Amino acid sequence: MYRLLFFLTVTSAVAQMPPVTNPNDIYSNNRKLSAVVQNFPARVYVPNSGSNTIDVIDPATYKIIDHFAVGHQPQHVVPSWDLKRLWVLNDLGDSVTEIDPATGKKGKTIPVRDPYNMYFTPDGKFAIVVAEAQRSLNFSDPDTMKLIDSVKVPCRGVDHMDFTPDGLFLIASCEFSSQLIKVDVTTHKVVGVLQLEKNSMPQDVKTSPDGKVFYVAAMMDNGVYMIDPVTFKRIGFIPTGKGTHGLYISRDSKVMYVSNRSEGSVSVIDLAARKVQTTWKIPGKASPDMGNVSADGKVLWLSGRYDAEVYALDTTDGHLIQRIKVGQSPHGLCVYPQPGRYSMGHTGILR
Repeated sequence: MYRLLFFLTVTSAVAQMPPVTNPNDIYSNNRKLSAVVQNFPARVYVPNSGSNTIDVIDPATYKIIDHFAVGHQPQHVVPSWDLKRLWVLNDLGDSVTEIDPATGKKGKTIPVRDPYNMYFTPDGKFAIVVAEAQRSLNFSDPDTMKLIDSVKVPCRGVDHMDFTPDGLFLIASCEFSSQLIKVDVTTHKVVGVLQLEKNSMPQDVKTSPDGKVFYVAAMMDNGVYMIDPVTFKRIGFIPTGKGTHGLYISRDSKVMYVSNRSEGSVSVIDLAARKVQTTWKIPGKASPDMGNVSADGKVLWLSGRYDAEVYALDTTDGHLIQRIKVGQSPHGLCVYPQPGRYSMGHTGILR
């Protein structure tokens, strides 16, 4: 009955993606800060999963300027669809904590079941709480986080996703069953399941600028799968480095930065050629995980998952600008503000 009432209210809605400036580049509106965020101070928000805290870094000085406690096992810091707030996802604490990016201060905490990750439908009507342990995608009110519709997924370890250029479908990775799923964003139905290599452990998902390829980081296959989002089939594989994990598009949409967590490196993929252009090795022991690029695209920020540190890398040549000691097990850090009109979630997927 609950699902029937839900469909009576939303089946006529189509969560299409607002058009971009350049139809050949879905990231073409990611060059300029929105008026909503242009006066927010530049900060790097680091969730320390093992310490249940947030460290706030000033990227101008590379110093921690604030530190506060949140719920149990914060995994990611996620910009809201309207860009006005940040959400800390306290996975094992079954809650999300608000941060006001105008001040960098902690706000209210709201009960939410199993919030490992979070995304937003392109029209901003729903937050999609990725409930990894529950094996579900929970479509919720983006402001109150009240559950509206829960979609069970036929895989284990659902965690990361991205959307097709029209916004009508999402493709998500399932880490523990080495699968991908395709979901109709309008009907909230799983419409496809794709099996990858056994024990490949897919992680981050990112669409190409032209929307013709979905890139999927395969942690145990040490590279990136290329997926056709229409046929939902594998069309290629790019070897990168050991422990392939996070994927980040450069500000000019020409390259994709790939963090290789197990070997402490970052591979730079030429998106036109679909091959690795160069690989940057972080000096000493390092475990680059999740993060994002700075608003001007000059610095790649990544958490050091197993080394209680954060890395700032120069995107010109990959040299390490700074490594900053933070709390235990830093994970999905958020560089904010970011250019773009609205957020689709994770650590800052903006359009």
